[in-house]
Amino acid sequence: MCGEIVRALPLAQSTVSQHLKVLLDAGLIRGRTEGQRSSYCLDKAALDALAEEIDALFKALRRPSGCCTPGAPEQR
Repeated sequence: MCGEIVRALPLAQSTVSQHLKVLLDAGLIRGRTEGQRSSYCLDKAALDALAEEIDALFKALRRPSGCCTPGAPEQR
């Protein structure tokens, strides 16, 4: 529940709500509203896909580019 998240974090309720909205819009969490109560859960498939994308990004960043190898000309 949103209230439980607010109690667990040192953030204002409006800040938590905005962050939850961003996560919902990104598809990383799912939400359900019943009256004034909102509950949220992680979307495991979406988080797994995000983890794969981040892993691929870091693998690409770790590929040697030649700019930092000994004897390579300095680049600015």
